[in-house]
Amino acid sequence: MKKLVAVLLASLGMAMTQGASAQDQVIKIGAIYPLTGSLASTGIELKQAIELAEDIVNKAHPELKGIPLAAGAGLPHLGGAKIQVIFADSQGKPDVGQAEAQRLIDQEHVVALVGAYQSAVTKTSSRITEQRQIPYVNGESSSPDLTERGYKWFFRTTPNDETFVGNMMEFLNGVKQVPTQKIAVVYENTDFGVNTYKAVQKFVKGTQRKIVANIAYSAGSPSLNSETQKLAAAKPDVAIFASYTSDAMLFVRTMRQMNYAPPIMLANDAGFIDSRFISEVGPQVQGVLTRDVWSNDLYTAKPIIKQVNDMFKARSGKELNGNSARSLQGILVLAEAIDRAGSTKPEAIRKALESTNLDAEQIVMPWAGVQFDKTGQNIKGQGLILQLEGKEYHTVWPTRYKKMQDLPKLPFTWAK
Repeated sequence: MKKLVAVLLASLGMAMTQGASAQDQVIKIGAIYPLTGSLASTGIELKQAIELAEDIVNKAHPELKGIPLAAGAGLPHLGGAKIQVIFADSQGKPDVGQAEAQRLIDQEHVVALVGAYQSAVTKTSSRITEQRQIPYVNGESSSPDLTERGYKWFFRTTPNDETFVGNMMEFLNGVKQVPTQKIAVVYENTDFGVNTYKAVQKFVKGTQRKIVANIAYSAGSPSLNSETQKLAAAKPDVAIFASYTSDAMLFVRTMRQMNYAPPIMLANDAGFIDSRFISEVGPQVQGVLTRDVWSNDLYTAKPIIKQVNDMFKARSGKELNGNSARSLQGILVLAEAIDRAGSTKPEAIRKALESTNLDAEQIVMPWAGVQFDKTGQNIKGQGLILQLEGKEYHTVWPTRYKKMQDLPKLPFTWAK
């Protein structure tokens, strides 16, 4: 009888040790992130956030009211089975991420994947899951074209760069202290950066704004002197950056050495919100702005933000940010869909993801909820604009969330 049960469980994508109870069943989910290399600081934070989400699903957390699966332990529609996240290191490289997706499916027998932070790595790794018909939930990558490939197995919970850049333009419309017409876009020449530039092009067309500098660079460049000189020569009102951690830090140091600062420095998230960026160069860039999807000062409007952030800080010693919070939300959405499917068969999970419809009270993020359109894009997400003050970013847009009446402080100047 035990052999028959084991065979049946294996057919459902579960693992069960001999003599184990139903609550000891594990459902394997693969997670691909940059755990080594120049983006390791971000990748490790994302891993820690996913481990927190794993804990929320697997153990009882009745204090997290409204969050699916938090009240009990495990997946109730699968006999209390637990999720087990198997991590893989992309090293920040698309080809490695693709190979790791193949390994997770063939050797670890995962029933679904999450990841992979960088849009370029998400593109290659999700290509494998599409071919193998395995669900892929992406929580962090924002390149619009990821959901424009006609894929059936790819679902993205985060808003994309078109939404984020649209939010940036709405924010700039309300800025009265300084001009905002002339825009420079500084971006790494990967999917993330290129799609950020394309989104800015789209939103300035037909407006009084214009792009005065289009500055692409190679990720991980040892020097950004030339790019910084081009930026300074263009004399933009607003400099929009699409850079990961090491490049964001190098740009700040280079601009400071050249004693150049754009009146408005506005980041497209990514490296500018990484805890390493804030601790190492944050004191120099007090007042820098970034788009984001998360801010810990929003707990007054959404109390669960503080609850989950406190849990994360107790585990990692760090605050949740827009990168790590999105990763946590992504795995929670996937786990809810697996439970609702009542099965680990890929097609059942895919159909459950398609019918996902979570409202604002059922998610951690400060969004209207999670609901996927026919392309796999969540249509209920939105962005925020934050400004760095002290060791934290504070919300300055939408204005209903403003914590301090004197924010944003413009123009940007170097901290002494």
